[in-house]
Amino acid sequence: MARAESSLTREHTGASEAPAWRFECYDELPSTSDACIERAQHGEAEGLAVLALSQTRARGSRGRIWADPGDSLALSVLLRPDAAEQVSNTAWAFIAALAFYDGLASGALTPRLRIKWPNDILLDGRKLGGLLVEINGAPADHVVIGFGANLARSPRIEGRHLACLAEHASLCDPRAVAPRILHYLTHWRAVFRQRGFAAIRVAWLARSLPVGSALVVSDGKTYSHGLFTGIGEDGELLLDRGGKLERLVTGEIFYGDFPVKKMEADRASGR
Repeated sequence: MARAESSLTREHTGASEAPAWRFECYDELPSTSDACIERAQHGEAEGLAVLALSQTRARGSRGRIWADPGDSLALSVLLRPDAAEQVSNTAWAFIAALAFYDGLASGALTPRLRIKWPNDILLDGRKLGGLLVEINGAPADHVVIGFGANLARSPRIEGRHLACLAEHASLCDPRAVAPRILHYLTHWRAVFRQRGFAAIRVAWLARSLPVGSALVVSDGKTYSHGLFTGIGEDGELLLDRGGKLERLVTGEIFYGDFPVKKMEADRASGR
């Protein structure tokens, strides 16, 4: 668990100066998010950012183990929300998704990169990276956000076709990508504090899957089909199911992956 480097960075939002990030990079950790949670429980101040060049017990969403193909991004941050940020725990997934997208895209909007609700990053319709947001308390005492992305290569998982950043960009060193994400996380936090979730929602929609995209939603037992129509004022997924608008606050969303293709094939065959 040798620390490869440690440095301080200070971000500027254009309006005010944010606290410095305490950036730590390790050769190997069990889990960057677990490291941040442990530090938070011992009173660590906000602004800690932990990067691992390798993880041995990486965690994904819904209790999954994250498959690390090597040369990946494994970055977690510790935040302690102020009063303005404590009004909405929901906003963190969208703030983090914007920072993630902009960090991977170097601040440029591109139709090749899209956000899938609420915070997966897709490259040409294939999953490139995902987030795990863990919030302690209501209102939140601390928030730990884990960013995981395939940079130089993608893992081989049966039934799935995943992407890596090297297909889109030449600079894929996690030690270069991580500071960009931290920069944009500072920026989008400032936007939320100053302008609220409405501004985050507009920016998120500019980076999301196109309206009308076919999605499959799973509740863990069944799959159902619908068309993406945007997100509501509180971040809920808006789905058109045969002309009926539904608002979803939970569920696993698939786009272009095996469950979508299987369901479309089943529908075409009349099953």
